[in-house]
Amino acid sequence: MRISALAERTGVPLATVKYYLREGLLQPGILTGATQARYTEDHVHRLQVIKALTSAAGLPLQKVKVILGLIDDPGGDLFSALGQAVASLPPYRSDSEPEYPRARALLERIGQIYDPGYAATAQLEHALEATEEAGMGMTDERLQVYAQQIRGIAEFDLQRMEGSELSPIEYAVLGTALYEPVILAMRRLAHQDIAAKRLGPPG
Repeated sequence: MRISALAERTGVPLATVKYYLREGLLQPGILTGATQARYTEDHVHRLQVIKALTSAAGLPLQKVKVILGLIDDPGGDLFSALGQAVASLPPYRSDSEPEYPRARALLERIGQIYDPGYAATAQLEHALEATEEAGMGMTDERLQVYAQQIRGIAEFDLQRMEGSELSPIEYAVLGTALYEPVILAMRRLAHQDIAAKRLGPPG
């Protein structure tokens, strides 16, 4: 397909497609003439990934470039590459703290790995600090319920990664960026439903 058809097919403006080509986010098409190129389903998929990361997830292009680079070349250590990719997703932390005591204590209590270099560890530390400052620290009961349910979601996600047509990096990043808002919205809607059934529907 021509570049105009690629833009129409993906819903990405033609000028934006050309910009992605210039910046190296999108691979060049197959040359069919001095000024003509043909684009394939691989280009469609790449644009859909970029669109998901920039529009749905709201990532800046600098972070998108990092993720695309890891998708193209994850290197020999897939576990580390997945960590780098997920670290490119918000919320961003510029902490250089060597330890996160709240996060460490919580993770040890539920039997999970503690890795201070993993971006989510710093995110958890700051989130726990905020709950304490607001007088709503995590009780043991809440911690156990949250941990059990969230681990179930994580296990389901990772089981599906092996059979996915996406690369592990794409699956992890897109799954995190696109499914987490679904989880948040569903939790809020469950609160609404339970409250309505307990307290009566709004008049």
